[in-house]
Amino acid sequence: MSEVNTGGGGGGKKGGKIRSKKQSTRIDMTPMVDLAFLLLTFFMLATTFSKPKTMELVMPEKPKPDDLPPKVQERNVLTVLLAKDNKVVWYQGITNPQPTVTNYSSTGIRKVLLEKSREVGKKFVVLIKPSDGSTYRNVVDILDEMAITNVRSYALVDIATTDTDLLKAQSL
Repeated sequence: MSEVNTGGGGGGKKGGKIRSKKQSTRIDMTPMVDLAFLLLTFFMLATTFSKPKTMELVMPEKPKPDDLPPKVQERNVLTVLLAKDNKVVWYQGITNPQPTVTNYSSTGIRKVLLEKSREVGKKFVVLIKPSDGSTYRNVVDILDEMAITNVRSYALVDIATTDTDLLKAQSL
């Protein structure tokens, strides 16, 4: 048990009067300490911590050595290059790219994805190629755009030297 002594008057002789000895006040601190630990334990167990925000990303199975890559028509492929300074360069097809520069706004790449998805239909495929100048935030933003526009088939692929040259020609 704990106690707090607040001092107390003694029974000395002062001025000829005889005083009775006062008992010191004794406060038992045990219940207060118990209550503090009970409250601390309750709030630690009852608190919900912030849940991490994650994006579900399903990765394909690793291809077998004898598997051939799937054949896709050229007009169904949209290539998205993530450039520096939050710029996006996109082009449709593979053989004769006509690059267009846009941004991550709703009137930028989102509008392009919605239009091209409507044109092509279910066979629409997007190739996402981050460049050295792009940031992690850019990759997350483009993956968010894929979810917002309901693009079902997309892939994160390494940027080719032809795409890097295309970005240099665009001064990005």
